[in-house]
Amino acid sequence: MNARIAAPELPPSLEWVNTDTRPNLAALRGRVTLIHFWTFDCVNCRNALPDLRYLENKYHDGLSVIGVHTPKFGYQRQGEPVLKAVNRNHIRHPVANDPDYLLWQAYGVDSWPTLAVIDAQGQLAALLPGEGRRQEADTLIAHLLDEAAAQDLRVYESDVATVRPEARAALRFPSRLAVGESSLWISDSGHNRILECTHDGRILRQYGSGNPGYWDGRGKDAGFTDPQGLALGKDTLFVADTGNHAVRRVRLLSGDVDTVAGTGVAGHDLPNESLEPVQVAMSAPADVAVLGDNVFIAVSGQNQIWQLDMVRNKLVLLAGSGQLGLTDGVGVTASFAQPVSLSLIGQQLVIADAAASAVRLLRLLDNRVSTLAGTGLYDFGDAAGKREDARLQHPLAVCADARGLIFVADSYNGKIKAINMRSGDVRALNLPYRLQEPAGLALGAGALWVANTNAHEVVRVDLSSGQIRRLTISE
Repeated sequence: MNARIAAPELPPSLEWVNTDTRPNLAALRGRVTLIHFWTFDCVNCRNALPDLRYLENKYHDGLSVIGVHTPKFGYQRQGEPVLKAVNRNHIRHPVANDPDYLLWQAYGVDSWPTLAVIDAQGQLAALLPGEGRRQEADTLIAHLLDEAAAQDLRVYESDVATVRPEARAALRFPSRLAVGESSLWISDSGHNRILECTHDGRILRQYGSGNPGYWDGRGKDAGFTDPQGLALGKDTLFVADTGNHAVRRVRLLSGDVDTVAGTGVAGHDLPNESLEPVQVAMSAPADVAVLGDNVFIAVSGQNQIWQLDMVRNKLVLLAGSGQLGLTDGVGVTASFAQPVSLSLIGQQLVIADAAASAVRLLRLLDNRVSTLAGTGLYDFGDAAGKREDARLQHPLAVCADARGLIFVADSYNGKIKAINMRSGDVRALNLPYRLQEPAGLALGAGALWVANTNAHEVVRVDLSSGQIRRLTISE
């Protein structure tokens, strides 16, 4: 953008979710300002956050960052879940919710995420859409700060972090679960660790130091960043280490943690026979499932399903063109929209396709993809009934039992729904308990286990009586 224009001011109607001090662009003259247009359901937006943190730290003496959350889903129009997302993603700059797209339209934004770069005189210098724009933003910010200094306009004071923190709890945004004969594993994502507990919630072991990081080790000496999906193999727990863009392995007998796929940084490589799995840079693996010697991976940031053959130590692309969409077909002729959860039933993978508000099936015999529920990327809602009438809103977890019943965490509706694979009928479970963006489900020990993510808890639903009990997580 060569000719600069005055940047539109922040509308007074914006709801600031994590600060009582409303920013305004006039007060930020002398500084470079980034406005980050995002929506918390979007994996690309989350992938961009480390770049924002890098820029905030590097230019703390001249850069201000403002988040403007512009929602896709109806649930996101409320301020409370936006604040939860701010805290879950460790955001420390002011964030406003803009449910009516006022600022989006004023700036001419047309995709998530987008960065608006404003110079020290309040003029719009550039719009940078998409993730992976750190270097370009870095160069531009440095130029604009030098320009302001040369004109004796630059203000050097650092911004004050804005926080409205969560209450302290044993868990912080737990996301996924795995259940064994006597143990329960919890992705305590906000604490960057995996907990191994008894079925009553007593902590037996911890994997991960609790601080974000990427290193192998034993037990607490390992490093995870926002770990999510879990799957049990023989004496092994596989982990989708989403924030590190890797798949990790916990050897349960020794407690050793190592990396089996991914490089630790985001990328958009494709499986390649010439590359070891740990040399393939992937984007935001969200879940894993295990069948024999094969680990299936929901590569959320690339809208694909991959297979890791542990015997051959090779990655294979099973399905997904890579383009965001809801298209059935075989292999790469099918398309997904941010697949985030996997469950196995026989020789089929059940997939929560979050951005499409859909549940998909992948037949492993021939890699054929079909849709069990859901009709389009912007066709969401809250309805039970026949398959063609049912509507979900950004489901984050699926869990299938051998009878052909699929439990779905209908996350943005705050419900658990069940799909009958034979009839296609969908019904909501009548649970006398408030669910807040549930993101994990597991079946075992006669119960359905639910990660009630935004309430920082795990609850157990007895399948015979329907009784619900909140687990007390303790040493």
